[in-house]
Amino acid sequence: MAFLGSAVRRVVLAARPPLSPLCRTSTRSYSTEQTKEKNVPYEKTLKQDEGVSSGPTKPLPRSADAVVIGGGSLGCQTVYHLAKMGMTNVVLLERDRLTAGTTWHTAGLLWQLRPSDVEVELLAHTRNVISKDLEEETGLHTGWIQNGGLFIASNKQRLDEYKRLMSLGKVYGIESYVLSPAETKDLYPLMNVDDLYGTLYVPKDGTMDPAGTCTTLTRAASARGAMVIENCPVTGIQVRTDDLGVKRVKAVETAHGTIETPCVVNCAGVWATKLGEMAGVKVPLIAMHHAYVVTERIEGIQNMPNVRDHDASVYLRLQGDALSVGGYEQNPIFWDEVSDKFAFSLFDLDWDVFMQHIEGAINRVPVLEQTGIKSTVCGPESFTADHKPLMGEAPEVRGFFLGCGFNSAGMMLGGGCGRELAHWIIHYDYYGAYETKKNVNYKYNELLGKEYTFDFPPHHDVIKSECLSCRHGVAVFDMSYFGKFYLTGPDAKKAADWLFTADVNKKPGHITLFSHLITHFLLFSRASGDAYYLAIGGGVAEHNWNHIRTVLQDQGFHCHLTDFSEDMGMISIQGPKSRAVLQEVLDTDLSNEAFPFSTHKVVNAAGHQVSADFIKTGEFTLERMGVTCDGQCN
Repeated sequence: MAFLGSAVRRVVLAARPPLSPLCRTSTRSYSTEQTKEKNVPYEKTLKQDEGVSSGPTKPLPRSADAVVIGGGSLGCQTVYHLAKMGMTNVVLLERDRLTAGTTWHTAGLLWQLRPSDVEVELLAHTRNVISKDLEEETGLHTGWIQNGGLFIASNKQRLDEYKRLMSLGKVYGIESYVLSPAETKDLYPLMNVDDLYGTLYVPKDGTMDPAGTCTTLTRAASARGAMVIENCPVTGIQVRTDDLGVKRVKAVETAHGTIETPCVVNCAGVWATKLGEMAGVKVPLIAMHHAYVVTERIEGIQNMPNVRDHDASVYLRLQGDALSVGGYEQNPIFWDEVSDKFAFSLFDLDWDVFMQHIEGAINRVPVLEQTGIKSTVCGPESFTADHKPLMGEAPEVRGFFLGCGFNSAGMMLGGGCGRELAHWIIHYDYYGAYETKKNVNYKYNELLGKEYTFDFPPHHDVIKSECLSCRHGVAVFDMSYFGKFYLTGPDAKKAADWLFTADVNKKPGHITLFSHLITHFLLFSRASGDAYYLAIGGGVAEHNWNHIRTVLQDQGFHCHLTDFSEDMGMISIQGPKSRAVLQEVLDTDLSNEAFPFSTHKVVNAAGHQVSADFIKTGEFTLERMGVTCDGQCN
């Protein structure tokens, strides 16, 4: 029988001579071996169906109002919420069986508290659906287990963060408590608390069963008229171009027929990129190996809460009288060639990669060192660059929605995100703040005033020095991450007047700051003739690009929007001495008379042609001279 402690020794001893004490330091930074696919005791489905046919489980309809592709957590939640909101002519297509791919082997953890208030609301809805709504609607138990959650703080900064989470949770009615090490020991007797500052205990956290949840979701959706079809792989997405040149979803092609539809929801998990390519949509996610191990029976572990130790990057999930041990890998293995035949399969576990989790787990629950390993689970998971899911309508094709890239949080965010996707598809986004009276029941400000004291972080003095340098001298900011667009064509002025709040009827060379009505803020300058230059914050550039293109298409304006974001750099020189610094670089007079406020010029800098913008930031003495140049500027 393998033990967690011996697994650590085996990896360490393979790299260097034996050591007398147990060494818990990794000997490798990166895994160099690709793991192999391994056999698992699941032939076709977790439901143990006999005589599984090779064809679809139901005949395909000729048309549907929406087609959801992918029968995992997000696909099942989305089709459930679409049906619940009244869209009954909706189809879910799964190429194998429900939960195939990633969902079937997920740990199924649900933590109610996250740093983002949006995520807290999404998680709250998931919990309500899983623990209450589905059981009331279907009479079936989803497999929800409420055993609580325990967040570990090994330093003061982490405990302060958990206190902030607790305050945020109070606003949303989430019960939580900050515990001392002694109180933590009373709650979880098997835990080592010698190195703890404290913990955050959330008694109503728990775990979900993926098979039970997805089965119940689809049964509830089917009862409202939705159609769930398994064993039906998608082979193509038909896209049409309308009279305005707009690409729109037309139909979904499968190996067993075609479904005409104006709306496709991509919930294909690690296969979402391939599905996007069928429609000409880029889906920026990557597939990785993600793992956990299941221990043998542990005496005294029954009814203990799930544990999350962010500093050690490990979680301990209660699994009956055993634990599942896992976490986010620091040096993960990428799954470069995603197989279409990978359904209920797993990879062999790479112990070099996984060892960091063993070390953290043994430190937190020492009895694990002598506990056997019953099974290993290493499967595919999709991750995104910013660790946030990809949601909403794709900019390239109207009617093609994304619900993928959930970074191993698809089960816990599935309910909330499935509801939001359904709402966007049926109602768009006309809700939220515009249905809420201002400041009704606004208690958050009172909570902050009563419970928080202010404490400067360690990097506060560094930020202070930078701010003072900019205020009294000069500072240079690289703002090349900004989106940089040009709006040109016969109707460019008409389009700008329709799009933006400020008066765009300025002479060439003038700059205007404005917003898209209720959306984002941007900088807008008029070039020669009816050509306009737009500079937009990098974090919302793609949203603005999509919004502007949509307006141009819907209104039929005869103009072009061109993206130069990757071809041009942007530098901002700020501070009272910015003019003096730039005067040494640019070949033009920068006096107020020659270069007034809120104007721009095309000038030369170090032999390169650049566009210089003059804007005020804050007080009058704080001048900003923005310079935009092509990719050759140094």
